[in-house]
Amino acid sequence: MEYKDYYKILGVEKSASQEDIKRAYRRLARKYHPDVSKEKDASQRFQEINEAHEALGDPEKRKAYDQAGRNWQGGRGFQPPPGWQQRARQGGAGGFEGGAEFSDFFSSLFGNMGGQPGPGFGGAHHTRMKGEDVDASIRIPIEDAYNGATRSLTLNIPERSPQGFTTSRRRSLNVKIPKGVTENQRIRLEGQGGPGVGGAAAGDLLMKVEFETHPHYRAQGKDIYLNLPITPWEAALGRTVKVPTLGGTVDLKIPKNTSTGQQLRLKGRGLPGKTPGNQYVVFEIVMPKECNDEVRALYAQLAEHEAAFNPRSKLGV
Repeated sequence: MEYKDYYKILGVEKSASQEDIKRAYRRLARKYHPDVSKEKDASQRFQEINEAHEALGDPEKRKAYDQAGRNWQGGRGFQPPPGWQQRARQGGAGGFEGGAEFSDFFSSLFGNMGGQPGPGFGGAHHTRMKGEDVDASIRIPIEDAYNGATRSLTLNIPERSPQGFTTSRRRSLNVKIPKGVTENQRIRLEGQGGPGVGGAAAGDLLMKVEFETHPHYRAQGKDIYLNLPITPWEAALGRTVKVPTLGGTVDLKIPKNTSTGQQLRLKGRGLPGKTPGNQYVVFEIVMPKECNDEVRALYAQLAEHEAAFNPRSKLGV
């Protein structure tokens, strides 16, 4: 009896997560489903795919398969480990009826212990399968993430033709942007994805959120960052200045002797949520574009007074 590499059948690595296995199974099952596939070997491939998913889709069966597979070496027949069938009957692998629907290899591992046969075994052509989820993206201004909004967008969505072929059609959708959505978060639009098989429900549309570049703000999760230009005398003496936030202007007291790059936190002024984000103000000292003789004389006095101060001392110069 030859070893069946269920990972290879599903096209995934042995390190694949359960979600990766589920995703690969759904993709291949749709491709080779006998109701829609035009492939010559669709029925055989469909059965192999379901068997592989039956073995790997359940963590306990997958663990048992991996352990048993260690006794196999390339080019040699597969033999389950001694006592495996007995351990399986004691509940180590779960249970199913109708194990004869699977291959001899599968039965050698699990016998009557596999669970109900997956879709495609006995009545495969009438299997109902939810449609595939479709990934898309939407670019929004950061203000929409703060206030919430509804945006219209047009994109190509898969659909099933009367002849059973998968085609695409341009559709316009209104997407509700929830308050507090963060960049790279996905908005799920139920039933707006790929068509189902056998009359099953359509999949979902997973809309990845991207932020447009903003002239002032940048987001990290729910936190907002703003570079605030200040004058040398505001940095030295300390002042109270106006600072913009997504929720409106606030007063901010600049500490004395503030340096470029220093930050202050405005608590709760980031994106909203159960735990709202913060806004971080990053100070940036800006020199006047032009200085008259009087101002330059004042800087000369300051330089003489602070002659011992060397901001480059950490550089060894």
